[in-house]
Amino acid sequence: MKRRDFLKRSGLAATSMALPVLAQQPPPQRFQPVQDIAPLLAQLTGGATPQPGGIEVQLPAIAENGNSVPMRIKVDHVMAPDDYVTAIHIVAERNPRPLVASFHLHPASGRAEVSTRVRLAGTQKVTVLAELSGKRFLMTQADVLVTAAACLDESM
Repeated sequence: MKRRDFLKRSGLAATSMALPVLAQQPPPQRFQPVQDIAPLLAQLTGGATPQPGGIEVQLPAIAENGNSVPMRIKVDHVMAPDDYVTAIHIVAERNPRPLVASFHLHPASGRAEVSTRVRLAGTQKVTVLAELSGKRFLMTQADVLVTAAACLDESM
């Protein structure tokens, strides 16, 4: 047996023994896991149960880049001095910090409508919570598929 043949065969044998070991290791976690946002929502609502609906969310179904996803929120509620939308909160369950934004409104705002761009860490549900005067709440969710995620923790 020649030296080159010996080195080829021993290298092939070592590689074939290492492959099953590498295949058993879990893949590195590249995306943020889905977080339980219930405690955050309970903190924002003070324990009150939000009513579903009443909020129109315009969010693209597919976002090519999670660094800047356009979003428009409109709450279907009057803005009277004694009954109005006091705040709109955006919560993203996969972001490292799930509370993405909070907008505080006043009856002088005229209407409960905001437009913004949000940063999203991958495909997820985005929850919008509207706080009404009298500590009442409305809530809705929207799904978005993000092809190039943002907010990744590179230390993993």
